[in-house]
Amino acid sequence: MLPGSIQMSGETLSGAEVKGVCEGLTEGTVRLLSLRGCLLSDRDFARLCQGVAQSPSLVQLNLNLGVVSSASRVQQLAQSLHKNRSLQSLFLHGNPLTDTGLALLNPALAGHPSLVSLDLGDCLLGDEGISLICSLLPPDGAKPADGSTGWKKRVGGQAPPHYNVRKRAYAGLRELTLSANPAITCTGWARLAVAVAHSSQVRTLNLDYNPLGDHIASMLAVCVASSRTLEILDLEGTGLSNLSAQILLDMIQNYPTPLRNLVLSENNISVELQQQIADLLSEGEDEDESEGPGQDPPIREKGLKSNLGPGPHRVLLTSGLGDSLLAETEM
Repeated sequence: MLPGSIQMSGETLSGAEVKGVCEGLTEGTVRLLSLRGCLLSDRDFARLCQGVAQSPSLVQLNLNLGVVSSASRVQQLAQSLHKNRSLQSLFLHGNPLTDTGLALLNPALAGHPSLVSLDLGDCLLGDEGISLICSLLPPDGAKPADGSTGWKKRVGGQAPPHYNVRKRAYAGLRELTLSANPAITCTGWARLAVAVAHSSQVRTLNLDYNPLGDHIASMLAVCVASSRTLEILDLEGTGLSNLSAQILLDMIQNYPTPLRNLVLSENNISVELQQQIADLLSEGEDEDESEGPGQDPPIREKGLKSNLGPGPHRVLLTSGLGDSLLAETEM
């Protein structure tokens, strides 16, 4: 049987259902697992984590909206990620991790050999959490910290505090979502902007529904201008005005960047400025489309915790998924 998907939303899972999911994971028949907003006992969550640890096929794991609801569950998830080697995308949007929970999870995230997409939106993170996230964005040119890296020349042989010096080949995240984490301060966002500017991998950065304001947006403009990989930046509902929009427009006009999608909706920005930015970006987008069609990005939670809808929904074991990052479909 080809690896397929198990998708459920807003359900209360029985022990028998969790057992079936775990069997699919350990047998390598599940490539996408989405339990968005589902309820399950602590015992069944532990069993689920064991299945994730043993899965040779799981590529995308969605535990959005309160599934990882306690420190013990965070620890169990971390243990499973230490053993898993296949996962590429992890969605934890709307879980009360806080900086403390992220500290428990971070070593497993930093040491995972395949993880490239991470959603930590609405997870009650602060500046300490941002420092941990920066460890997942190794500076440009970073290599396994085995004594042969560029750190020796840069900082006298000492790795920066946020860098995990464990021996590993890790390229860093390509997609990062930090929507709706209002406790992060200007200092935290500045630290993230520097990390993204020097990251060799980040292509998508979602910061929607954070109270950024024009000052932080200006720092992000410098970040975009410096990055050689950032293609998508979501600043929806972040308290921006024409001031920051004009800075972003000037940046796009005068500095060549890979940026092709800049989301500025639900901000106090004139329609004229938004249209000018959209027109400039669409010129580059037209060139990309002429080279061939791309793949649709995964659907993600936007802003604050989403409504699960009128009732539970599920899709079980549908096969034929591609080899790239999987596009999640909420039914």
